[in-house]
Amino acid sequence: MRIDELLTQADRLPLFSFEFFPPKSPTGEENLKQALRELEPLSPDYVSVTYGAGGTTRETTIEIVSHLKEDFGIEAMAHFTCVNATTDELRATLDRMRDAGVENVLALRGDPPQGAERWTKTDGGLEFSRELVELIRDEYPEFAIGGAAFPETHIHATSPEDDIRYLKEKVDAGMQFVITQLFFDNAHYFDFVARAREAGVEVPIIPGVMPITSYEGIKRMTTLTAAELPAPLERELVVRKDDPEAIQELGVSYATLQCAELLSGGAPGIHFLTLNRSPATRAILAALRLTKPWLAAQPV
Repeated sequence: MRIDELLTQADRLPLFSFEFFPPKSPTGEENLKQALRELEPLSPDYVSVTYGAGGTTRETTIEIVSHLKEDFGIEAMAHFTCVNATTDELRATLDRMRDAGVENVLALRGDPPQGAERWTKTDGGLEFSRELVELIRDEYPEFAIGGAAFPETHIHATSPEDDIRYLKEKVDAGMQFVITQLFFDNAHYFDFVARAREAGVEVPIIPGVMPITSYEGIKRMTTLTAAELPAPLERELVVRKDDPEAIQELGVSYATLQCAELLSGGAPGIHFLTLNRSPATRAILAALRLTKPWLAAQPV
């Protein structure tokens, strides 16, 4: 089912979804299979599967999305980028997605190919995610189109104002819902939503949440994304950095509180960035479904 349609069904909200990435090794494949087996009973509303750097896992992404729909009965969304592809190649990939039964696409510009410091348009390709949204809207109306947003502003944006303006352009071009980059201070999300609404962005804005499972991993991730770790949280992480179990316990507790506040504040769902692991997400989602913090929420 199309995600934009799910988001219009008030009795289905909030939506809970998981993000996976294509594995690069036999160990990674087993981690993904294990995570899928453990997360399937949680009945996610949908899952998404990322592209590798430079579009390197394009075919694998489609295979996994198709496998999730056919063998697990889970609605799945394929990430889709402009990187290293001409417009004709993008159309060919969209054709394969459509033929595989995919109904949902997360349209992204994508990061520069590995080894490149700056984004460069592929000859014969597209330069902006807005153009990709337009292509899908005009030629593939069967797809629901999602996109990305950045509560702390995209690392390459010239200003927060420009970042919101570009988001509005993508929505005007046909983007039907938004999933945010990870963040750890909910004030960034609520401020971003308020500024987006003021600019005329009315589509659902779904927060992306990454449970902290290791000290080194979260430091690496925040360096890559420029996401801010609130000072009190970072202090607690530093105290526990040599105790992996304690880090995971703190990560689950913090993410549970973060998600509860987001949902009680009106977020239409949570998109869990799982890193192909299941224990933290299972614990957080179980606590949320038990306590139902969204019952008193106002939509944002």
